[in-house]
Amino acid sequence: MTVWDDLVGQEKVAELLDGAARDADALVTAAAADTPVPETSRMTHAWLFTGPPGAGRNQAARAFAAALQCVSPDRALGGAPGCGFCDGCHTALVGTHADVTTVAAVGAEILVKDMRDTVRKSFTAPANGRWQIILVEDAERLNEKSANAVLKAVEEPAPRTVWLLCAPSLEDVLPTIRSRCRHLTLRTPAVDAVAGMLVRREGVEPDVAVAAARATQGHVDRARRLATDPAARERRAAVLQLPLRLDEVGACLKAAQELVDAAAEDAKQLAEEMDGKETEELKAALGAPQGGRLPRGTAGVMKDLEEMQKRRRTRTQRDSLDVALGDLTAFYRDVLALQLGSRVAIANADAEDTLERIARGSSPEATLRRIEAIAACREALDRNVAPLLAVEAMTMALRAG
Repeated sequence: MTVWDDLVGQEKVAELLDGAARDADALVTAAAADTPVPETSRMTHAWLFTGPPGAGRNQAARAFAAALQCVSPDRALGGAPGCGFCDGCHTALVGTHADVTTVAAVGAEILVKDMRDTVRKSFTAPANGRWQIILVEDAERLNEKSANAVLKAVEEPAPRTVWLLCAPSLEDVLPTIRSRCRHLTLRTPAVDAVAGMLVRREGVEPDVAVAAARATQGHVDRARRLATDPAARERRAAVLQLPLRLDEVGACLKAAQELVDAAAEDAKQLAEEMDGKETEELKAALGAPQGGRLPRGTAGVMKDLEEMQKRRRTRTQRDSLDVALGDLTAFYRDVLALQLGSRVAIANADAEDTLERIARGSSPEATLRRIEAIAACREALDRNVAPLLAVEAMTMALRAG
């Protein structure tokens, strides 16, 4: 298994990255042997991965990082970097490689204080690996100050530093940053490709895999979760029944509250899994005895961790809400397809009775207005509108049609 096996339906991107990794390996090998560096190379110091949600932007960037850090002895025999088994590949893929730094948005934005140490590290030589790699998973969430910090680092990088930026589209990244990056576009994987991955990698039954891939419209991570997590299937089923419940104002408000509460419960479960472990690890690192008080002068460090955890809970809740809103959008898109006489691309075949009932009771124009109301709710959440207010406005608009 190579590092490229996780790129579902992205054969062209994998081929381009494989070629760049081979050239990068030749550059490092030539420098180590003090031999002439190849005149032409497909390798560059900054890359921008774009594509729709679920296409695998972060997976592609991490696979490339692993290939750049590959130390397989087979390379000397003509093998390609990115074996997937060596220490360099393994640690880069699981996120523990000393020379692969990952930056992800904890809250709504990546703050400049979250980037300072990373930018500083980008100017240092690799400690153990072949390259110093900075992977920014949510480049669209860089605010003005943090984006300017990244720009300065990308403009004049250290010789062995590589920046890997991931964003939904080119427009989500500052023009001055994207102009200094090599751009790779990922496409939404085909349903068959996602279903095949679920069968091959997760051991899912073929019919379940196809249903999950179709329901999520090629979103790899959501398809994996839907196929393997019964709780996720239950939440989706509840969301797909929501349009039938919006017959009066009280029902709209109740449905909105349930959606927000379900998202909050998701965030709470994640916090229970991660916050306690992070807190104990930080206390141990600061030298606090088991169950004892923190050493003097370390309260500020603990406060910073608590603030980060609070921001992460907020984002987790909104990400969970966004999944539900995506399911609702797909539902009404299927309704629109039925109203226009098409059954070819129905994503929610398991809810066909509900789809037909809603389709018969409304017009295509009303369905389009409902899809627009969901989009407006997502935009409101992006602007930090209180989740309950945004979702209540949406459910009232869905009722009105």
